[in-house]
Amino acid sequence: MMSSADRDRAGVDPAIAPLPPALSSMWRLCKLGYRHEPRMMVTAFGLSQLAALPDALLALWLMLLGKGVLDHRPGMVEGAAVGLGVSTAATWFLRTVSTRVQRRFRDKVTIALESHVAELQASVATVAHQERPEYLDRLSMLRNQVFVLDHMYMSLFSTLGWILRLGVTMALLASIHPALILLVVFAVPTVLTSTWRPAVERTAQERGAQTNRLARHLFTIATTAPPGKEVRVTGIGERLVRERRAAWERWYGPVAAARWGSALWHALAWAIFGCAYVGAVVFVSSGLGAPASAVLLLLAAGARLSAYIGATVGEIGFLRGFWMDGSRRLAWLEDYAASVAATGDLPAPTVLHRGIRLDHVSFVYPGTSRVVLDDVSVTLPAGAVVAIVGENGAGKTTLVKLLAKMYEPSSGSILVDDTPLARVPAGEWRARLAGAFQDFFRFEFRAGQSVGLGDVPRLDDERAVVAAVDRAGASDVIARLASGLDTQLGPTWPCGVELSFGQWQKLALARGFMRDQPLLLVLDEPTAALDAETEHALFERYAAAARGTSESDSGRITILVSHRFSTVRMADLIVVLDGARLVEVGTHEELMAKNGQYSELYGIQAAAYR
Repeated sequence: MMSSADRDRAGVDPAIAPLPPALSSMWRLCKLGYRHEPRMMVTAFGLSQLAALPDALLALWLMLLGKGVLDHRPGMVEGAAVGLGVSTAATWFLRTVSTRVQRRFRDKVTIALESHVAELQASVATVAHQERPEYLDRLSMLRNQVFVLDHMYMSLFSTLGWILRLGVTMALLASIHPALILLVVFAVPTVLTSTWRPAVERTAQERGAQTNRLARHLFTIATTAPPGKEVRVTGIGERLVRERRAAWERWYGPVAAARWGSALWHALAWAIFGCAYVGAVVFVSSGLGAPASAVLLLLAAGARLSAYIGATVGEIGFLRGFWMDGSRRLAWLEDYAASVAATGDLPAPTVLHRGIRLDHVSFVYPGTSRVVLDDVSVTLPAGAVVAIVGENGAGKTTLVKLLAKMYEPSSGSILVDDTPLARVPAGEWRARLAGAFQDFFRFEFRAGQSVGLGDVPRLDDERAVVAAVDRAGASDVIARLASGLDTQLGPTWPCGVELSFGQWQKLALARGFMRDQPLLLVLDEPTAALDAETEHALFERYAAAARGTSESDSGRITILVSHRFSTVRMADLIVVLDGARLVEVGTHEELMAKNGQYSELYGIQAAAYR
């Protein structure tokens, strides 16, 4: 249970805190829709309720029509016929108008919902939520549901409309005899099973969400282009199909069992209501000796009652099982993003005076027990070019991710000058960060946009883009493109072109060079596809520029991660990692003089080039 202070930090509305989680999350989704489209939401809601009223009065007109016929009263027959016609026409007209208004509202709010979810995920300071299995399952289901969350508004309006119809119908039945209100009691089991069924089925689906993700992953491998070559060369196509089928059956088996079990209970609930309805007809016609008009009203209203209850519990089932479930996941993501953001209460520095200090930093990836960094303490001086070296799995990239605030240390702290990095808002810190990573993404936009994304405010600044391309040594890539910076990248788009891995990597490096004055520049093996001579020349040129007067005034720290020691030796400080621990720190000359691990690795690599 969250305390009031926790709710305040997480941005939870105190007014809805006492509500059950499902209702409070749905209320928050309604507020989100109202914030974006207030007038249209109110109009859509009003029309949906107005459309319910004439439909609910049909039983009354049918009773009056029957009474007029039986009592030979032409005036009553004519009045009831007119009322019946008006109600039917009004029901059709209002329902048509209401549906169109609701669709327009839904279309408008869809974009707002999708943008909201995307912004929430992007705003979370770390990427841990995208790698922890339990969070991945929630996010996977939310991504599937966000495209239909807008239907929740329609379902909610419809549910309230059916409840209005049900209330009018119960009032008509009570006018015959108050005991007929007990029909509602016999309808309770149908309501309970309708709200319980989706929860049971959703629990079964969520329990197997990981298996379902595996099935979709195997399907993607078997049917998409990137893994196509290896799938064909290795001949694993048939195996992928078999394993995908097996994974799907492991997911679907428990889901199907849950659906059958809940369906049997639901059928029993409806059988109870059906018996009660038949008993009510016998009670009114035989027990009360009521006039034929009362029996007619019971038959008309009772028939409508069963339809209204069915529609009401059906909509409640949708709300409970799908729309509410999705809104609850959306509320979880909102709270998670807000709770992470709440820790950022100190401004990011604009200049580095002393540098960045890691104080007994350890890290374990979420969901694992293996220590990736173990008690690392080191100071990265302001204005320095720092190289991080070590064998594969030593923790180099993990250290870079911690410095970029993609993760928080499991223990220990990172200080930027004297400011704890954990208390700096992620957005502010990353605005002062630039870099290129070994696992870069291929943005299939125009070439200029793909580079310009490195500094969004200057996305369309061609001069800045060209300068970044030059710094990255990617001018040859742009020169070979038919339309230069205006060339569409990616062969699946009209007039799009495919690039080699090395060309994509150069554009990623240029994207990392878009920001002119970052406090931290991270180059995490961004030139692995280039030859050693090209990489050396590129880093040597950039290291020299990083030590220039204007850039050193900001205290910029440049991080180089590379397996090539000819590149590493130009750094002001070299950090050597081995087996998750820091083993050596110093300049190239100092480390060579120690004859330690760095010296040994350097010697092995130098010998390979002789």
